[in-house]
Amino acid sequence: MDLALLRTFVTVHRAGSFTRAAALLGLSQPAVTAQIRTLERQLGRPLFLRQARGVTPTTIGDELAHKAAPHLDSLVEIAESGLDQESSMRTLHLAGPLEFTAERALPTLTTLTGDDGQSFTLRASFGNAEEALEGLAAGHHDLAISTARPRGALLTATALCDEEHMLVAAPGLAQRIGPGRLRSEGAHALEDLPVVEVHESLPFVARYWAAVFDSRPATSGTVVVPDLRAVLACAVAGAGLAVLPRYLCADALARGDVVALHEPAVPPLRTYFLVVRTGTLAMPHIAKAHEWLLRAASSWS
Repeated sequence: MDLALLRTFVTVHRAGSFTRAAALLGLSQPAVTAQIRTLERQLGRPLFLRQARGVTPTTIGDELAHKAAPHLDSLVEIAESGLDQESSMRTLHLAGPLEFTAERALPTLTTLTGDDGQSFTLRASFGNAEEALEGLAAGHHDLAISTARPRGALLTATALCDEEHMLVAAPGLAQRIGPGRLRSEGAHALEDLPVVEVHESLPFVARYWAAVFDSRPATSGTVVVPDLRAVLACAVAGAGLAVLPRYLCADALARGDVVALHEPAVPPLRTYFLVVRTGTLAMPHIAKAHEWLLRAASSWS
């Protein structure tokens, strides 16, 4: 059986689409279709059910993918290991949310080196979870950091870390509430305070209100800036209360630039996932970056 046909088949099986598989393989969609039809003729059985949007594997298709994919991934690993020995500098394309990638991932990937002294060049792009996962699925990125767990077989996600969210404000603004008022009145004590957020929809504040107060915020953003680091700077300046990741405001809290307005028994958490295209961890530079980030995340708080 032709290995090229099997590689195309496994890619289609993981992608769930001839069109998406063609983009990942660098082939035209008709070429992918022709290869799958050739393989189906050789086997004498249909491998996919064609649908309006994408394809669904048949029972035979699932069985073949289960048997063939690990061996194809091993062949890729052997081939990539040979390339790695010839040229240690491979390029890793990383995608993720701006602040987390800048504050957590990039320092890890640019300061750590492998035990064998080999490294890789790095190219980073920023975007939300949907943009990062779409770019990864399309082959534009090698590794993505996402707050959403992807569905389907094309992408494989590993939990990276949990991010704790805190409700903070400058000390002067916090004094307007007074001690004990937030405990007794809940979210109503905050209704007259200005709010700093990253978007008009108040994603961080709304998530905190829902998790802690079981309500929706009754205010709109006073200052809206699309960068959590800018949100922190505005909060320090007294522009309004803000909901921020603990790691991002830890230093400001230690200095007293901001104070925690509330310390719930169970703080709101957001999980980050490390996502790759299924099978690409056979590539040494992707596997190395994946390992470094998971190792570093074990000490993040």
